[in-house]
Amino acid sequence: MSDSTQAVAVAESRARPWRWWDWTRHVDPRYLIAFLITLVLIAAQLRYHMVGGYDRLALALFACTATEALLSWFTRGKIVNLLSAYISGVSLTLLLKPQGGVLWWFALGGFIAIASKYVLQYRNNHLWNPTNFAISALLLAAPNRISVLSHQWGNDLTTNLVIWMFGLVIAGRVRVLHITLAYVASFFVLNGLRAVLLHQPVLPEIAPITGPMYQLFIFFMITDPKTTVRSKKWQCIVVFIVAVVEMVLRLYQSVYAPFYALFLVGPTALLIEMWMESRRARAVSATA
Repeated sequence: MSDSTQAVAVAESRARPWRWWDWTRHVDPRYLIAFLITLVLIAAQLRYHMVGGYDRLALALFACTATEALLSWFTRGKIVNLLSAYISGVSLTLLLKPQGGVLWWFALGGFIAIASKYVLQYRNNHLWNPTNFAISALLLAAPNRISVLSHQWGNDLTTNLVIWMFGLVIAGRVRVLHITLAYVASFFVLNGLRAVLLHQPVLPEIAPITGPMYQLFIFFMITDPKTTVRSKKWQCIVVFIVAVVEMVLRLYQSVYAPFYALFLVGPTALLIEMWMESRRARAVSATA
């Protein structure tokens, strides 16, 4: 093989991974997110057996996908892509911890999550992240029977690095990395301030962000493209407000503060954005 031919072959071999990397730009973001949630599920089960039984996983996935298929067929005349339902099912499996391991809570949570997309709409857009809505609704309706996974990954550095590495890379590919980073920065600053105000050590205040509850919250809930405002600037502002409300709720000893904060702030921001867009549209129409 001549030097020039070998140089071309080396150049092509080096370029091939980058062509594959560029190809992922055209992949439906839901496939990348589904890969990440599956990675979290596998890590949680293999390292810490957090799933608690594959029957609850099967039930949550069945409830989410069946509800999505039936409601989409009934309202749209076709069955939509079920990846969003898959993501909700896995998230509910990891997060929900009913007392006594009662299984029907997973079916109810899956139904509530997906049904909220079709029932709680404004101008054909659902306002709440499905998993966040289901978790918040169940916690509010049955606080003595439902809890949410909140402990850390056993402080295992390797597991955290793998999840965060893939999470940040995929968030960048899905173009929501700025949302994740804005929230993480806000969390550190606000909870560091909270520690100072309460005269507490800083590390215990910021440590929860390494736990599975926050990882699912950061990578799958606040970045949901269907339930976030459109402007990047306002996306960052909204997650900062979410972090502020969360800090206030944590001051009142709310264990599940991030879920409640997003439950309150996310839909409000969407409604304000829709109202402002409607005003601008009317103004343009009147001018024309």
